[in-house]
Formats: sequence, C-alpha cells, structure tokens
Amino acid sequence: MRSLKPLALAATFALLAGLAPAADEARWVGSPFNGKDLAGWKTKPKGKNESRWVVGSAKLDPANPARFAVAKEGAELINAAGAGLDIYTEATYGDCIVTLDVMVPKGSNSGIYLQGNYEIQVLDSFGKEANPGPGDMGGIYGAAAPKNPKYKAPGEWQTFEIHFQAPRFDDKGAKTAPARFIKVILGGVAIQENVEMKGVTGGSLDGKEKARGPLMFQGDHGPVAFRNIKVVPLKG
Repeated sequence: MRSLKPLALAATFALLAGLAPAADEARWVGSPFNGKDLAGWKTKPKGKNESRWVVGSAKLDPANPARFAVAKEGAELINAAGAGLDIYTEATYGDCIVTLDVMVPKGSNSGIYLQGNYEIQVLDSFGKEANPGPGDMGGIYGAAAPKNPKYKAPGEWQTFEIHFQAPRFDDKGAKTAPARFIKVILGGVAIQENVEMKGVTGGSLDGKEKARGPLMFQGDHGPVAFRNIKVVPLKG
C-alpha cells in the first residue's frame, strides 16, 4: 500500500473523526433494554449485596403491598427486593431524552441516575402532592423539589420524560458548564425546568463528572420496576 502524504493523512483522520460521533450515536439510539434478559447491563458492586434484578412482570403482592409479586412472563426490568445492587447500561450517553415507566410498591425508594451521576428520585410519594420535597418522586435529589406533581398510588405505573444536558469540558478536561436537567415531565406534567447540577448526587456510579456516562437505576434501596425504557439524542 502506498504511503499517504501528510496533508492527505490529516484529512483522512479529520473525516473519520467527524463520522465517529454520528456512528456512535446511531449505535445507542433506542432502548438499552431488550425486554428479554440483562444483556447490555452491569451491576455496581456493594459489599455483600447480591443483584435482585430480573426480567418479568411485577404487581403488588396481595399479602404485602410493600413487596412485589413477580412473574417470569413479561418484559419489565425489576428489582425484586431491597438491598440489592445498582444496575447501569454498558452504553453511554451525552445530551439525551430518557423516557420510561416506573412502578414502586408501598413505601419503596429508588432512583434514576443520568450518566450514573445525577439522580431523579423514585419514591412512593402518593398523598404528598401538596408539599413535595427534593427527596420525593420526581425530585432532583439534593437540588430541587418537583413542582405540582401528580402522583399515583403504589403499584401503578408512572411515566417520566427527562431532557438532560451533559456537562461541558474544554480540551484540557476542565469543566466549562455544569450538567443540567432542562425539563422533567412526570405523567404529562412538567415538574422540573432548567435545574443546574453543582456536582454529582450521592450514591453515584463513580463520582466523576464526564461528557458521557451510563443510565443507572438504584437497586440498593427498595423494590422497583421499569418498562418502556428509551433513550434518544437531545437535539439542540
């Protein structure tokens, strides 16, 4: 093979660099969950905890509304019991829109972490609509309480639509702009708008802010179920 001249070689690298983001973006557009198994997901180790994540269908246990009864048939991602492990995608994301349905049993607690770092609270907050705090369903944990949320009872599905902007960094790796939740919609109601994150939320995957990171669900607290998980790029 003939060697490329320096200018031609530089042009080739520039072309490849320009194509790479589009190709990578196309790879992760859609659902990171196939509805069949846990392929494409990893768990975050925590002491002696074991993973409780399974695929199936969940409903409230008739004998105990604080627990799930789980059937093998179904396409939901379920943390079947408490004190398990957080789970996160192998795919990583920058600016994106995440949509999903979430369900918790009575009194349960979980979370949705954008980039494995910034948490939107998942909690049984039914009956707390009049005065919710940042630790209630749809709160940006430690940063902002939801506004005028409409909560559903334990055992009912609730739908999130999360518009997220990743933090910005210069070519030396210094952060130039914080991560931001542009909008969070719960059940068709905008409950958060333009919330800047001063840093990562406690319990994050690695505590390091970055341009791209995984979608993570908290599994070391209480039972939770997710379905219809989709991630698409946020267009400027």
